[in-house]
Amino acid sequence: MLLASVALVAFGASAAPAVAAREQRYEPGDDPAAINLQLLDIPAKRAEDPRARVYIIDHLNPGAMISRRVEVRNDSPVAQKIELYAGAASVENSAFTIPDDRTGNELSGWIKLKTPAVELAPGEREPIAVDITVPRNASKGERYAAIWAQVTSGTKQSGNVVQVHRVGVRVYLDIGPGGEPPTDFRIGDLAAERGIGEFPVVTANVTNTGERALDMTGRLTLNKGAVEAGPFKVTNGVTILPGQSGKVRIEVNQALPAGVWDVQVLLASGLVERKAQGQITLPVAAPMAVDKSPRAVWLAYATGIAALLVLVVLVGWYLARRQRTRLTPGRRLG
Repeated sequence: MLLASVALVAFGASAAPAVAAREQRYEPGDDPAAINLQLLDIPAKRAEDPRARVYIIDHLNPGAMISRRVEVRNDSPVAQKIELYAGAASVENSAFTIPDDRTGNELSGWIKLKTPAVELAPGEREPIAVDITVPRNASKGERYAAIWAQVTSGTKQSGNVVQVHRVGVRVYLDIGPGGEPPTDFRIGDLAAERGIGEFPVVTANVTNTGERALDMTGRLTLNKGAVEAGPFKVTNGVTILPGQSGKVRIEVNQALPAGVWDVQVLLASGLVERKAQGQITLPVAAPMAVDKSPRAVWLAYATGIAALLVLVVLVGWYLARRQRTRLTPGRRLG
């Protein structure tokens, strides 16, 4: 999923993608510096969790400390000086969100890296130790951050152009006494929508009923009689906070016959999986077009006002007629 702002933020489409971002202004012929950052250490208790293979995910008591390693690699054809640091992150509008600059937060302040920078030759890699120390007075709750590797070019002689390329690893850290809070979710209604391109999209409303953030992955299959299609993978990288809901989208990137289809969805966040089924009708009906031109808006207002005036006139006529009827003397019967 791509989000455009001052920085180009990309969330990969793998089962548990890392964070990557670029802040860049290119001159003709320039190529971005190719660097890579990945997690090396996975706790034994999380070895089967696909999220823990690429993110730092843990639960700690106040005052505890953990150590991990990340590996930075230079995939470019030239030597690179690579900066390393921790920065803020948050979950907003069902997305893991990062600021455009080096803004920090509480969790990033607890993260210490072995070195702030390394110089790597083409193809060279180096592990970097990461320590996270939780203060003894830390409050309960889950926090989010990212560990970054960044390359920044100098100003070009031909103009004031600076290129910034950075890649990162997400950090999900829950703080509190006792054991780790539960992870759980509920799948709501399934529906079909028109996609951006020629293919439809099946959506699932997911509610986080647990106490830790969710990163939704999964797959969809469709059946219509003897015809089966899929599996299709989750298209958008949705992150859902506890108590909140988000919409998971799965693009059906295949032409399918018209009619009613049975759909089965399997969604997961880490090791927690849930299933749901329903029916959709293809092709998806196009939404009714609404003319929002200034002339159409004026015409709608004018029509409404005219109808209101007609109503006022009719009510006035009716009331006047009733009043005349009351004032007219009745005939005497012989």
